[in-house]
Amino acid sequence: MDKLRYYFPNLDATQQKQFEMLKELYAYWNAQINVISRKDMDAFYERHVLHALGISKILSFKKGTTILDVGTGGGFPGIPLAILFPKSHFYLIDSIGKKIKVVNAVQESLGMTNVKASQLRAEDFKPKVDFVISRAVTKMDVFVPWIKNNISSESRHHLKNGVLYLKGGNLDEELKNFPKAICFDLNDYFNTLFFETKKVVHLPL
Repeated sequence: MDKLRYYFPNLDATQQKQFEMLKELYAYWNAQINVISRKDMDAFYERHVLHALGISKILSFKKGTTILDVGTGGGFPGIPLAILFPKSHFYLIDSIGKKIKVVNAVQESLGMTNVKASQLRAEDFKPKVDFVISRAVTKMDVFVPWIKNNISSESRHHLKNGVLYLKGGNLDEELKNFPKAICFDLNDYFNTLFFETKKVVHLPL
């Protein structure tokens, strides 16, 4: 939480309380349904919460923005971003039902009203959204066909509607067929070793 407060000093009291509750909630559910690597729980705020919030360093979602989190797992990056942007609307989907069970339990415990979680494959999600977010679910050339028809054509942000993807490592080969993709290095925003090779990829669609 200290790192979170350092990098996000303007959290209100509700947001601070919700972020404080996250680790205990995920520790409880992780003991029953493994959604986070056991070794990662020791660095929960850095590797999961701050990593998810890296997207917010690239783009601040406006009121009423709709965001789809594909392959959310236990709720990342969607849950931390939904706490940070309570006036935006988040759809969290995953094909594995037990993971969505965790997401629903967490959002209920936190009293969140801007999250809807469903057991669903990306190809079966029909509504239009402003942005699709995800954390290294698959390669971009596999991912884009799943969601390219879900992007609303009306952009309201300084970045055009499309994909905001958390990725790591060298992406030159993966993105060679996506010349409009822009990579933002998260180590420009978070000064820890974990973020040295972590990126947010914005792909307008």
